[in-house]
Amino acid sequence: MAGIELSRRGLCGFSLAALTVSAEARARGLSRGNVEQWGIAEVELKGPRTGNPFLDVSLSADFSQNGRVVTVAGFYDGDGIYRLRFSPPATGIWHYVTKSNVAGLNERDGRFDIRPAAKTNHGPVGVANQFHFAYADGTPYRQIGTTSYAWTYQDDGVCTATLKTLDAAPFNKLRMAIFPNGSVRFEGPYPFAGTPGHFDLDRFDPIFFRRFETYIGALLNRGIEADIILFHPYDGDKFGFDNLPAAVDEHYLRYVVARLAAYRNVWWSMANEYDVMKHKTEADFDRFFKIVQNADPYGRLRSIHHLYKFYDNNKPWVTHASIQSPSVAKDDERASLLRDIWRKPVILDEVQYEGTCPYRWGRLSGEEMVSRFWAGTIAGVYVGHGEYIEDEKHFMWVGTGGVLHGTSAPRLAFLRQILEQGPKQGVNPIDKWYDHHLAGAPGAYYLRYFGKDAPPSWDFVLPQDGLNDGMRFTVEVLDTWNMTVTKVPGVFVAKRKNQYDFADANGRAVPLPNKPWIALRITKA
Repeated sequence: MAGIELSRRGLCGFSLAALTVSAEARARGLSRGNVEQWGIAEVELKGPRTGNPFLDVSLSADFSQNGRVVTVAGFYDGDGIYRLRFSPPATGIWHYVTKSNVAGLNERDGRFDIRPAAKTNHGPVGVANQFHFAYADGTPYRQIGTTSYAWTYQDDGVCTATLKTLDAAPFNKLRMAIFPNGSVRFEGPYPFAGTPGHFDLDRFDPIFFRRFETYIGALLNRGIEADIILFHPYDGDKFGFDNLPAAVDEHYLRYVVARLAAYRNVWWSMANEYDVMKHKTEADFDRFFKIVQNADPYGRLRSIHHLYKFYDNNKPWVTHASIQSPSVAKDDERASLLRDIWRKPVILDEVQYEGTCPYRWGRLSGEEMVSRFWAGTIAGVYVGHGEYIEDEKHFMWVGTGGVLHGTSAPRLAFLRQILEQGPKQGVNPIDKWYDHHLAGAPGAYYLRYFGKDAPPSWDFVLPQDGLNDGMRFTVEVLDTWNMTVTKVPGVFVAKRKNQYDFADANGRAVPLPNKPWIALRITKA
C-alpha cells in the first residue's frame, strides 16, 4: 500500500490526527501520503496541551529500513499537535516507532512507502570533489547565491514580490535569518511567544515558524537553497535574541533543527558576523555547531560567517567556509589560498554590495559585482551577491527582499550557464601562482578572465599539466557584461614552448575586443 499506514498501538486516550494534508501544509512542502525520496514524510499526533509542551514533552521516532535507522526528533506545533518530519534517503518501505515520555505519544508505529524522486528533485546538496558541491543524485551544484536577511519579516505582498523576483533571477541559494534585526518594521509573530520586551523564552510561537517554513518550501519549489542564519549581532537591543541564556540557545537550536532539517534545501549558518556578537564567545559557537550537528539526522551543510576574524574552518563540524572579504574577492590568486588553508569548499558569501549605500560596503557597481564572481570562479571558489539600493519606501534587497534594481543579476545568470556547461568535477585553479589567471580541468577545459584589463590579444599559452604536442583546442571569447559568446575561427594546436608551458604550434594569439570584463573559454576539440 502506497503512502502511510499507522497502527493504533499505544493510543492511551489520544486520537490520531487526520491524514489529509492541508493547503497550508502543501505550501510548506509537506506530505503524509505520496512521499518521494528526499521529500518530507510527516507524522502528526495529538497529545497534551497543558503545562508547557515545548519543555515538558519529549518526542522522537526511529525510521528504519533493512537495518538502517534514522532517528528524528519531534516538536510541538501548538494546539495539542505534535509532529515528526522525516526526509527519506531511499525509496521503498520505511517503518517507524515513536518514543516519548507521554504514554499517548509513545510506541506509535506506522510506515511510509517512498516513491522515486521526481525529475526536478535531485536531493540535498553536499560537498563533492573536495572543493565543490553536488546534489545527492550526483548532479553538480554551482552556487550563485544572494542575501536577503529579513525578507520573511515583511508583509505577504513584499514576500510575494521577493519570490517573483527570484523566479526571474539566477540565484540558487538565499542567505536569510531567523531572528529579526533591530530595524525590522514588523508587529509579529516572532520566534518566541510574546512581544518585544515581553517574550516568553520557554515557548516558541508556532505561527511564526509555520510562516517561515512556508517560505522555505517556496524556495525549495524554485530550486533555491535556504542558507539559514541562526544568530546575528544586529538586534539593536530591541529583542534580546542576541543575548539569550545558554539553555535557551540550545532549546532554540534543537527546536529549529527538528522543524526544518527535513527540508532538503536547508543549510545551517551558525551566525552572521559571529565575531562581533558581544554576548557570545567562539566557544559558544563551537557548542552551537556540535548541537546542530548532533541534532540533524541528515548532516545538512554547516558554516559560520565572520566580519574581522576568520573562524577556524578546519574544525570537523564545518562543512564549508563562509567568508566576508572584498579584497580577497578581487584577486583570484589570493582567494585560492583559502582553499589551500581549509581544504574545503569556500563561498565568498559577502564581497560587498552592489548599490548606492552611504557606507563603503554598499557602493559596488554592477560591473564590479560581476567581476568578483568571475575572479572567484578562477580561484575555484564560489561567490555571493548582495544589493543595497533603496526604493522610495526604503526597502532594499539585502534587508527586506522585494525587487532587484541593480544590473548584475542577468550577468550572473550568464556565469551560471557557463559554470553548468563546464566540467562535472568543477572548475579549479591551474598553475595559480604564476599569473596565468586560469581555471578549469587541465588538458580539457580552461577559463581565462581579464577583469578590468583590456588587452588587444592573448598569447595562446597553457601550463603543461595534462597537455601533449598536437592536442587541439577551440577558443571562445566571452563578454561577461554583454553576455555574448564569440567563437574564434580555426583551432589552436598545442606544442611545448618550454619546461613549463605549451603554446600554439603556429604562434597564434587570440584576438580580443579591447574592452574590460572579457573571459576566454578554451575547450579540447
